[in-house]
Amino acid sequence: MTKYVGDSSTFGADGPFFHVIREGLEGVAEGEDFFDLLAEDVVFEYVITVPGYPRRIEGRQAVIELYADYDSYMIVRRADDLHVYRDPAASVVVLEYQVHGESARTGRPYDNRFVSIMTIEDGKVAHWRDYLDPVAVFDAAGWPTDAGGPSVDG
Repeated sequence: MTKYVGDSSTFGADGPFFHVIREGLEGVAEGEDFFDLLAEDVVFEYVITVPGYPRRIEGRQAVIELYADYDSYMIVRRADDLHVYRDPAASVVVLEYQVHGESARTGRPYDNRFVSIMTIEDGKVAHWRDYLDPVAVFDAAGWPTDAGGPSVDG
């Protein structure tokens, strides 16, 4: 067990998501698991997201609660294609990366691209602004259903 979650969790010490984020933040932020990288009063903003997801949350505990069931929704097998951009004067790190896995509920493949813009203070992430491809989430989750409504495929 790492500081906040089990090691094999997506966000744990052995989790692929944590590995790609830790690699991108190497030398500027440290932590035993994903949540330990975050400042106690961290602010997350989800600029491009999916319906029903919060646009903004505040505090490490709120982030932990938001992702508590993540592994029962999406199984992340690997994270890769990391590109790192840093502005040391502004304490800002921009990460571009991809995650790959499948939906735990549908078994459909999940491949998504992210851009995460982080502000670092005192060796912890103080602010995280996230952009993702919502269509990748819809495809993996099987949303919308084939109930006569529009589909994400056109």
